[in-house]
Amino acid sequence: MIQIEYILIVSAVMMFAGVFGFLTRRSTLAILLSIELMLNATDLNFAAINRLMYSGGHEGYFFTLFSIAISAAESAVAIAIMINIYRQLKDTTADKLSKLKW
Repeated sequence: MIQIEYILIVSAVMMFAGVFGFLTRRSTLAILLSIELMLNATDLNFAAINRLMYSGGHEGYFFTLFSIAISAAESAVAIAIMINIYRQLKDTTADKLSKLKW
C-alpha cells in the first residue's frame, strides 16, 4: 500500500506545477489546464486525507466526486468562452483579452 506521505508529495508537486503554469503561460488553454491540474491536486488531497483520518468513511471521496463534476462543468464553460473569444479576436492568448473591455 502506498504511504500517505508519497501521495501528499505528488499532490504538492501537482499543485506547484499548476500554479507555475498558471502564472507563466500566455495561452488561455494552458491556463485552463493549469487550473485543472490544481483542482486535481486538491482532489488527491481529499482522497488521501480521507484515507488517513477516516479509513472506513467515504466523505473525502464524495467531496472528490463533487469536485470532479464541478471541474468538468467549469471546463465546458471555459472552452465555450474560449471558442467565442477566438471567433471575435482570432487569437486566444491572454494578452489579447484586454481588447474585450471596449
